[in-house]
Amino acid sequence: MEFLNVQAGPFLFKAKLELVAAPKTCARFCDLLPFTNKVIHSRWSGEAVWVPLGDFEMNLDFENHTVHPSRGDILLYPGGFSETEILFAYGSSSFASKMGDLAGNHFLTVVEGQENLAEFGRLVLWEGAQDIVFSAA
Repeated sequence: MEFLNVQAGPFLFKAKLELVAAPKTCARFCDLLPFTNKVIHSRWSGEAVWVPLGDFEMNLDFENHTVHPSRGDILLYPGGFSETEILFAYGSSSFASKMGDLAGNHFLTVVEGQENLAEFGRLVLWEGAQDIVFSAA
């Protein structure tokens, strides 16, 4: 599997799995497919939305991790200093929590639908939580 579909609210994005840079994170996340949850607007990370996963144990270490995701990057924070979460950057973002900066594993990159990223972010900001579903493309 090389790509995932990400149905986020009314928007459909196609994302490339970063299989070379984050093979363990990609494999672990693919084991969870289809993955359905809610996405809410970030509190500390700028133009990003996130899926809080609480104490969900991913059994992952850091790989291909970054504090500064680019527009369309999707990160998985495997837990530690803060709760486990998925961060989806739709614009300028610096990944953080109430504990300070966080580095998340960059494991997905949006390759189709980028023109809808800002509108998706605004929807979550102004209309609240949206459904998000990650599935095989």
